[in-house]
Amino acid sequence: MNGKFPQDFLWGGAVAANQVEGAYLTDGKGLSTSDLQPQGIFGAITPRKPGDSGIKDVAIDFYHRYPQDIALFAEMGFKCLRTSIAWARIFPQGDEETPNEAGLAFYDRLFDEMAKYGIQPLITLSHYEMPYGLTQKYGGWGSRATIGFFERYARTVFERYKHKVKHWLTFNEINMSLHAPFTGVGLPEDSDRGAIYQAIHHQLVASAKAVKACHQLVPGGKIGNMLLGGILYPLSCRPEDLLETQRQNRDWLFFGDVQARGAYPAYMRRFFREHGIQLEITAEDRQALRETIDFISFSYYMSGCVTTDAAQNRTARANILNMVPNPHLASSEWGWQIDPVGLRYLLNLLYDRYQKPLFIVENGLGAKDRVEADGSIDDGYRIEYLNDHLVQVAEAIDDGVEVMGYTSWGPIDLVSASKAEMSKRYGFIYVDRDDAGNGSLERKRKKSFYWYRDVIHSNGNCLKPKG
Repeated sequence: MNGKFPQDFLWGGAVAANQVEGAYLTDGKGLSTSDLQPQGIFGAITPRKPGDSGIKDVAIDFYHRYPQDIALFAEMGFKCLRTSIAWARIFPQGDEETPNEAGLAFYDRLFDEMAKYGIQPLITLSHYEMPYGLTQKYGGWGSRATIGFFERYARTVFERYKHKVKHWLTFNEINMSLHAPFTGVGLPEDSDRGAIYQAIHHQLVASAKAVKACHQLVPGGKIGNMLLGGILYPLSCRPEDLLETQRQNRDWLFFGDVQARGAYPAYMRRFFREHGIQLEITAEDRQALRETIDFISFSYYMSGCVTTDAAQNRTARANILNMVPNPHLASSEWGWQIDPVGLRYLLNLLYDRYQKPLFIVENGLGAKDRVEADGSIDDGYRIEYLNDHLVQVAEAIDDGVEVMGYTSWGPIDLVSASKAEMSKRYGFIYVDRDDAGNGSLERKRKKSFYWYRDVIHSNGNCLKPKG
């Protein structure tokens, strides 16, 4: 493993505002779409009533406890922390002319705390949330008006933090809008495909406008997209399975193609034509899309398989993308298949396709950790998972792939996105809170805390290849 990771490799972790901050109406924050999803991104949309509560309202109270948490990340040696700005903290309804100063001031404090330890922020502008007011008044990303509101928000935070934040991302897992429309684009879950793609188009234009604004306003700033890297393999070597796999992979690669290449690919134009989808795309839109991202970022948790066999398709597991299981892989407690080699394959695929630097901004293992009688937490299974994936990252770097960094998902336990559970733990740091919201919120270091500290301090040289 000696010397495979670059000396300036950005080691760290990743969280999201709506999964850690809590303080959901503190200091003038407005309701976000996430606040109306108390059971997670695939749960029912539940209007807020006076006196009700949800686990994300407090989450792990990062809003008030961030100095303690940043100090723990620094103890591990983090070079980078990925988090998001809660859009509704800055523009509570989304369409205000003037931003909320208290919200802006919170992120000033957060970034200043990170700077004390030399931790670089990697900031997502919209991570599975938007101001609920934009959904109520305008229909979310279904409206062209939302492009302008997002651009105003992006320009506001770029101008405010241009000397504190140099690495930015536009939309988290932008391709998830196809699977969770309310989470991704603020549309009802039963929206038709044409409406969803029109909303996605507006979001892609807004992303490109944010890229242009970042290049104009942030000296030395770099801005990327963020894809859910749901790589798929053909279940068999039947040509039909291979062709269907290519088609399904293009469902999510399409977003990267537009953001990295600056135009809609021909295969999507055929898809729209054959499915009777007519998008409103203006000449101004086409011009805006030409402003392309500086790097590709993505999440990677699992791979899946594709088959044209209807009977086998019915075996698709209830994971986040309902993928057909791979018979050669083991699965986590939540049915997510564990495929470290798939990460190397995906890194090579993306680099071959785009020839842009890559950043792995989410990768981790959700598990039910147990606190022993002596207070220790032995999460060797997490160490094994992360070690095996990082070994494959090193191999991809040796293949010639340019990888900027790696931020593991959930360096501290947080409220999971899919089902809003605390019991699905990812962290190197344990947080004493359960699914019902009970607990002291005390932080404890797990065994993996010390392991990841050693990985960072050795720049990956302590990783252990299998065999």
